[in-house]
Amino acid sequence: MNRFINLVFFLSVSLSSCLFPSTASVKVRRNYYHKTCPNVENIVRAAVTKKFQQTFVTAPATIRLFFHDCFVQGCDASIMIASSDGSKAEKDHPDNLSLAGDGFDTVIKAKEAVDAVPSCRNKVSCADILAMATRDVIALAGGPSYEVELGRLDGLSSTAGSVDGKLPQPFFNLNQLNSLFAANGLTQKNMIALSAAHTVGFSHCSKFANRIHNFSRETAVDPALNQGYAAQLRGMCPKNVDTRIAIDMDPKTPRKFDNVYFQNLKIGKGLFSSDQVLFHDPRSKPTVNTWANDSHIFKRAFIAAITKLGRVGVKAGKNGNIRRNCAAFN
Repeated sequence: MNRFINLVFFLSVSLSSCLFPSTASVKVRRNYYHKTCPNVENIVRAAVTKKFQQTFVTAPATIRLFFHDCFVQGCDASIMIASSDGSKAEKDHPDNLSLAGDGFDTVIKAKEAVDAVPSCRNKVSCADILAMATRDVIALAGGPSYEVELGRLDGLSSTAGSVDGKLPQPFFNLNQLNSLFAANGLTQKNMIALSAAHTVGFSHCSKFANRIHNFSRETAVDPALNQGYAAQLRGMCPKNVDTRIAIDMDPKTPRKFDNVYFQNLKIGKGLFSSDQVLFHDPRSKPTVNTWANDSHIFKRAFIAAITKLGRVGVKAGKNGNIRRNCAAFN
């Protein structure tokens, strides 16, 4: 009997590992650098604030960079690696080509500031700097501040092929969103909270052109879109528009991290189908309604979700190191 129980336990653990390969087993914690670089959070915050004051794009660019990093091989700064001859890195996968350079620059500037302190040089990982910078830009944009768990090492690999199928697409339905987030140990509630980062995001017209120009044979415009909003989008993104043109994802408060994202969904102003479905699907609609009406409840849920996201696929020991240059392996 004991042998049977042990076998069942072994199989359940093995199945769990297969279902959630990206979920971190390594523990991250607060104040990880209190002995090696005790002032690291202030150093990073100062560098991020300076960058944010130069351009607001710093906020959405850094948040998106963190998300794209964590969903591919875990939160290990593998998104920062530059491609080399014969090796195409994550950042050059088609799904990552729209990542704004200001996000990368934020991490690089913060890393330089940390390493300028002799006692901190080569003591703090790029993955942790990205996590801290993400927290800081959210707060600078008016969102909640929170304690960041630290202790990640930088990943040892970065390939474009590893990105395939790992990132949510703007046309995803709720089942597809839930499945992708569940693969990273995140719940539907976590997914809805993290989607609200679009409150300060921006998008290129090509990502939603089908919703305003050729939705179906019956109608050119997605009927789920607020018709006035659709007209505005068609004006800003006419057919054959320059692919470099980008617009704000939140038409009301694009430079403030708030719960207006959810209020927009209630009136058909979600830019992506994957945004609007959160209100139209009865499984997620109650959460949208609650958070649209109560910013405090939303902010608590967001803190819980982004903290959980930061635990995905954390590297430790021989599986990582601390890069001297965030864009290149040691």
